[in-house]
Amino acid sequence: MLRVKNLTKVYEDGTVALDNVSFEVPDGQFVAIIGLSGSGKSTLLRCINRLIEPTSGEIWWNDVKLSHISGEELRRARRKIGMIFQHFNLVDRSSVLTNVLSGRLGYVNPIASILKRFPPEDIERAYANLERVGIRDKAHNRADELSGGQRQRVGIARALMQEPELILADEPVASLDPALAHSIMRHLQQINQEDNITVLCSLHFLDLVQQYSTRAIALNKGQLVFDGRPEEIDDERFAEIYGREAERIG
Repeated sequence: MLRVKNLTKVYEDGTVALDNVSFEVPDGQFVAIIGLSGSGKSTLLRCINRLIEPTSGEIWWNDVKLSHISGEELRRARRKIGMIFQHFNLVDRSSVLTNVLSGRLGYVNPIASILKRFPPEDIERAYANLERVGIRDKAHNRADELSGGQRQRVGIARALMQEPELILADEPVASLDPALAHSIMRHLQQINQEDNITVLCSLHFLDLVQQYSTRAIALNKGQLVFDGRPEEIDDERFAEIYGREAERIG
């Protein structure tokens, strides 16, 4: 269970990115985080795993108060929270396999990881995860030799190396064309359904939200303005989330 309680983030320039946001996510849900650019979607996801420090409020994950831990305790908690990024966050000069193995950094000896000495079972798991996302044959390619869709699949395989219970996907398809976007979303949906991994995924397009998620949470200027089933987003709700001038597509 993920519990977010009265979460607020105010940046140094005074921008209120999150304003008293509260919600709970039971295990196994696929939750889409939606809203305009600048609504607070990325800030919310990055606060949950503490890439960004909240200003106030609480974040609980499996009875651990994520918002108030540090050091080794935070490192242990992060092991079970996979992160997928819009711009992939791969090491371009390294091989696909090495990038995927970096998902085990929370588990292996730091010196061994620097020397790229991973246990045989981790290497086997990396190949299996690449197979799962359909790019095992790219394992020894450099990351910068791959297409955008392939690079995002590497990001998914890397997240799976953590054996996560929660995946946070920060606009994972924003830089991909529609066909590739659906491919990536199908992989996330499969992981959610087959592995019972909770997924929080920020998205722009309502057709993707309705097709792949079981629940939608909408932010507008940092405030939670909708929490419910995607099919409940009618024209009136759409206007509340995206503004009266926005045109509904899908």
